[in-house]
Amino acid sequence: MLQRAAARNKKLGRNLYILAATLFVFSLTTCGVAYTSVAQSSGDRALWHMMGLVLLLIALVVTVAGMLTSLFEQAERRAEEKSRNNRRDRRI
Repeated sequence: MLQRAAARNKKLGRNLYILAATLFVFSLTTCGVAYTSVAQSSGDRALWHMMGLVLLLIALVVTVAGMLTSLFEQAERRAEEKSRNNRRDRRI
């Protein structure tokens, strides 16, 4: 049961990294649109730049969440291994 929870946490961290990468690509795309002929006026350009910055900020927050998830999952796994080793050593 603990292995299933650990596998789920590992998938969650990986999914967060994939989400962050996708948001980063969208951020680059929206900033790139500001320099094309799609954005006709300066107000449109500012809007595209703002959307790009917001997407970049969200991508950075999601990346930090993915790193923290991976960090806590690793700490939990090591604590479980340590307690398992302690129980095994007490039996011997």
